[in-house]
Amino acid sequence: MIHKYYLNGLYIVLDVASGTVLTVDEMTYDVLDDYKTLNKTEIVDKWAYKYHKSDIEDCFDEIKTLEDENLLFTKDDYDPEFYQNHNLIKAMCLHVAHDCNLKCEYCFASQGDFNGEKLLMPLEVGKKALDFLVAASGPRVNLEVDFFGGEPLMNYDVVKALVAYGRELEKKYHKKFNFTTTTNAVLLDDEKIDWLDNNMGNIVLSLDGRKEINDRVRKTVNDKGSFDTILPSVKKMASRRMREGKDYYVRGTYTKYNLDFTEDVKFLAKQGFDSISVEPVVTEPEMPYAILDDDVEAIKAEYDKLALNYLNRKADGLDYNFFHFNIDFDGGPCVYKRLSGCGAGRDYIAVTPEGDIYPCHQFVGNDEFKMGDVFDGIDKPEIRDEFAKANMLKKEDCSTCWCRYYCGGGCHANAYNFNKTVMEPYHTACEIERRRVENAIMIHIVEGQNGK
Repeated sequence: MIHKYYLNGLYIVLDVASGTVLTVDEMTYDVLDDYKTLNKTEIVDKWAYKYHKSDIEDCFDEIKTLEDENLLFTKDDYDPEFYQNHNLIKAMCLHVAHDCNLKCEYCFASQGDFNGEKLLMPLEVGKKALDFLVAASGPRVNLEVDFFGGEPLMNYDVVKALVAYGRELEKKYHKKFNFTTTTNAVLLDDEKIDWLDNNMGNIVLSLDGRKEINDRVRKTVNDKGSFDTILPSVKKMASRRMREGKDYYVRGTYTKYNLDFTEDVKFLAKQGFDSISVEPVVTEPEMPYAILDDDVEAIKAEYDKLALNYLNRKADGLDYNFFHFNIDFDGGPCVYKRLSGCGAGRDYIAVTPEGDIYPCHQFVGNDEFKMGDVFDGIDKPEIRDEFAKANMLKKEDCSTCWCRYYCGGGCHANAYNFNKTVMEPYHTACEIERRRVENAIMIHIVEGQNGK
């Protein structure tokens, strides 16, 4: 399969299976439509009104050479049954707090409590969770733990103690923990900034962009905007990470209220942040801020606009990376990761303050997806098996989609929430993702041509 499109003055061709990306002339772009269905003579006759016959013949021969070299129309022969993770778990979203000091309007976690009781994780439950991860990881050495909420810094002392406990487990079991934290920055002070900087592999800082956009949906418990409270702390944490060359990113959410989210990305970049992610809200369609099918064309156009702004960012005095325009074209994820996507329910799980295990943080609170707990292990392997079957190659819609090896089949939670099955992707998100990837490829080409 190939995917071809025209964007920013470029005729772009992607070979789906091999990942080959080409820029071609208009004639090649046209001839590719007929290459697999017409013979050489028929193609020459069809396009002779527009191009010289000898040029068409040469074009056909060049396409044939690329095909013979497995750079175009490459056979897609991945076996979905072969790539298994052998029920090993490598990553955990550790919900140390089902409570929050903000009440964001669009919060999928119901302002932090996941539609349940407000709780902070006891230290002993957290230790059991890390013990479970070590045991369930088998021979894997590198393990990922994200402290999550709610707001994880509301349980800061437990977070600190769990990192210390993890370092003990590393020595005992020859493992390596990479700890990360996702925070709304309300509780960030100098002491926490120092400790997080010294102990976290990555830090995600939540901020939606312009003050009026952020404060419309990200409110304090007193119904006031959070922007003025958190911006100084976000800046301080981010500048520390940038200065030391450590990973972080400022993550925002765009809604129907700001479909001009290019302005929010630019605003964040002007604050000095050089690692930015702004992602679409996912919520029930009846919510006033929900993104609906009718918004998709405007969103796609906005990504086109953002991509052009991104290409000109240094000329505009800005220097930042936008998360969804970053694609590794040299190697990228391993084959297993490309096929399995995020790994939810298989090599990635979420653990609640009580120690219950779910496929990921977005399934927490839905008892139908409770897999077990960290004390007795997984007692519903059929849930794990259901997610294992949601292999990207087994999803009918994904099997014919050119973007499948970039998105890995999409978000299982979105699929279930909108379609009541993890086997059918959420199509609105698919439309958005495809345009993001098209722009990411275009950016890669242009920056390569410019030697960036």
